[in-house]
This record gives sequence, C-alpha cells and structure tokens, in this order.
Amino acid sequence: MKQRVVLALVKGVGCLPLWCARSLGAAIGWLLWLTNSRARRVTQTNLRLCFANMPEAELNALVRKSLIETGKAGAEIPVIWRRRDSWLRQKVLEYEGTDLLRRSIERGKGVIMLTPHLGDWEVLPCIIALHGKMTILYQPPGDSALDEYICQARKRAHLELAPTNRRGVTSLIKALRKGEMVGILPDQVPDPGNGGLEAPFFGEQALTMTLVHSLMRSTECEVLMCYALRIAGGFKVVFSACDSEIYAEQTERGVKGLNLSVEQAVRQAPSQYQWEYKRFKSRSTGEPYS
Repeated sequence: MKQRVVLALVKGVGCLPLWCARSLGAAIGWLLWLTNSRARRVTQTNLRLCFANMPEAELNALVRKSLIETGKAGAEIPVIWRRRDSWLRQKVLEYEGTDLLRRSIERGKGVIMLTPHLGDWEVLPCIIALHGKMTILYQPPGDSALDEYICQARKRAHLELAPTNRRGVTSLIKALRKGEMVGILPDQVPDPGNGGLEAPFFGEQALTMTLVHSLMRSTECEVLMCYALRIAGGFKVVFSACDSEIYAEQTERGVKGLNLSVEQAVRQAPSQYQWEYKRFKSRSTGEPYS
C-alpha cells in the first residue's frame, strides 16, 4: 500500500508544469526550515563546518536557501522523469564548457562524468546522450514499483544501468575502454572499509570514494565535472575541468583532487548543493551530527 501511494505521488507531481513543481518544492523547503526539521539541523551542521567564518545571519540565510533549493530539486525530479527528452532539452537555456566535453570524447580514452548533488543532476543524462553512450552505477531504492518507474525513465534517457557491486565496476571499466562515458556521484560517502579514504572537503576531513582514482589508473580516461543549475525558466548545464590533483598517481592526492573539484563546483552555487546529506559521517574523528 505504501509503495503504491509513493508511486502515485511521484507520478502526480510529475504531471505538474516545471514552475509549479518548483513552487511546491520551495514551499516544502520553507516548511523544513520553519519546523526545525532533521534536514535543517544537518544542513546547519554541514554549513557551520564548511563555512566556519561566515557570520551567523548569513549562514542561517544560506541554510534557508539550501532547504528551498533542495525542495525544488525533489519536486523537479518527477517532472523530469515523466517528460520526453525533447521537452527537457528545450528547458536547458544555457550551456558552458560543451567544447571541453567534445575534446575529451574525441581523445577516445573514455570520460568519467562527475555529477555531484548540485542543482538537478537528473537533467544531465538526456543532455549527455547527445554526445555519446553513458553508463552509471545504480542502487535500487528498495521499492520495486518505484524502482521500475525510475529504471524506465533512465533507460528512456539512454542510460546503461550497472549494479553497485564488483560486476558493475567491471561494466564501467569496459565502457571507458570502449571510449564511452560513465557517470559517478563523487560526493557519496562509501561504506567504511570499502574503497574510501579521508580527504579534506571545505577544510573538513570526509570519507571519500577511491573508485574514480582506480578507474582513471585502470583506463587512462579523461574526467570532467558536470552539473545542471536552476535558472529562471529552466537550467544551465556546465561542463568544467577538474582540479589537476585528481590526475595524481598517488591515491591520497587523487582523492584530495576529487574533493577539490567538487568544492570548486559547489562554490558556483552553494545554495543549490544538497547540504542535507550527511557528508561527514563515518569519519575517524566521529560524526558531527546529533
């Protein structure tokens, strides 16, 4: 029963115009702010760690904006899942760095597309599909009906889905060696003891995946940062170069470069980053979340 209700809500929100979904999401964000929700508390903790010198009033304003933007992202995603690629491409009003993507693909070594939880990452698959085939790691949400709906939406966006296990990683390597693209969320916290190292993120130690570094060393592929920011009436898609440290041979330096690359992207639109995620959990110094 619960699964049916969730799926019905997702499909219902997906029928809304984009502006209406954004308004609904903004209202949800305001509610999360006013009720001193868990999302608000986690966001405050993360921002206090990452912007320690920011005045309290400015920090609280950023917390509120972040909750509103995350609400918008949550309401937009069902709309994106439901619409055709042609509709979504019309909503991308600005591009930056497309030539950088083309040059990376032309080298023929494969490209890792790093897509942090910034703006609305679900916009990207159908845009990247204009330039070639992409494979992503996918972990089902645990709801079979919702999982089927999400898989259909992502396959419609020309994505190849690989499981989040060793077999899936092998699929990524094969794709890169064929000169294709793979998509990775670089700011997800790995399971402790399963391919992670601590590295600075906004000056704070954070458990960070080593998968990207391993793929780069195995395939000599290119790596780019990619994100879609909300702007009035639609989106701006950005492709940008990563910090040079990400190409270092030493794993520690490569992981540091990964976080620096994400940090540089986040600074372009800090309110649109998903600060509601417990990025600093599972670290050796202990969790900062109460």
